[in-house]
Amino acid sequence: MKINLYKAEGSATLPDFNSSKELNDPANYIPSQELIDAVNIAMLLGQPLLLTGEPGTGKTQLAYHLAHFFNLDKPLIFNTQTSSLAADLFYKYDALGHFQYNQNNSKRLSPAEVEEQFITYNALGQAIRSQKRVVVLIDEIDKAPRDLPNDILFAIENMHFKVPEINQEFVSDEKYRPIIIMTSNSEKNLPDAFLRRVAYFHITFPSSDQLLYILSRKTNNVQVRDLKKIIQYFGSIRDLQLKKPPSTAELIYWTFLLLKLKFPIERLGGSLDMHERKLLLSSYVVLTKNKEDLDLLKNLM
Repeated sequence: MKINLYKAEGSATLPDFNSSKELNDPANYIPSQELIDAVNIAMLLGQPLLLTGEPGTGKTQLAYHLAHFFNLDKPLIFNTQTSSLAADLFYKYDALGHFQYNQNNSKRLSPAEVEEQFITYNALGQAIRSQKRVVVLIDEIDKAPRDLPNDILFAIENMHFKVPEINQEFVSDEKYRPIIIMTSNSEKNLPDAFLRRVAYFHITFPSSDQLLYILSRKTNNVQVRDLKKIIQYFGSIRDLQLKKPPSTAELIYWTFLLLKLKFPIERLGGSLDMHERKLLLSSYVVLTKNKEDLDLLKNLM
């Protein structure tokens, strides 16, 4: 089979992109029983759930799964930056834009007009103002400055925030306390006082049986023996001394790629002809994220 999408010469009609619903369907997220227990405990205590684990193990996707499971709106997301302040979690004030407006206009704006033009509410601010249950994802909190995690917890526990630029305070009823998921790729910047006030769970890399179940939920009409072959070959790659071993997410994308390429799965790990070898080599760009790992995989064939 010849894949003819893009070539160095000539021209062609851009092919249609057909996304696979199962790939990112939150209904197909497969939490372990231990993770389910951690979620339930965090909700019972009204605490944020802090998740660690190697990238690609499903920390972020849990928020989407919970929103789907409880029939809520899509998660409100705050991507933590090294320069983030506690106020950023609630709102952003365009001070420069407001200043420029005042410089060019004699009419002063009312607080409502300032809010409309120069205030943008971020994840937790939206959650408190919404007066309904939502899921809030605070992603990569370990990137935050040292004091920010404690500031965030104080704000979450009190469920209120002030916007001094419009002299307004927002308070949420306790019954609307959001489900808060925090992710971290390390624990190096998280203070003890913060860790004492959150529920914590580490997502480990799934076993072969768990990977088989995950792939079976993500794919349609694929033989179990083929999925097992993919998982076995993927496991041999993870056993190599790679700088960044591929994750569950990369396994899922790689599986979809092999199926789209119509690669003969039964031949994985065996003798390949020149075309099959070329297809497999090209697929490694999904599994590796640096030149050294890519070269290592290529040299093994």
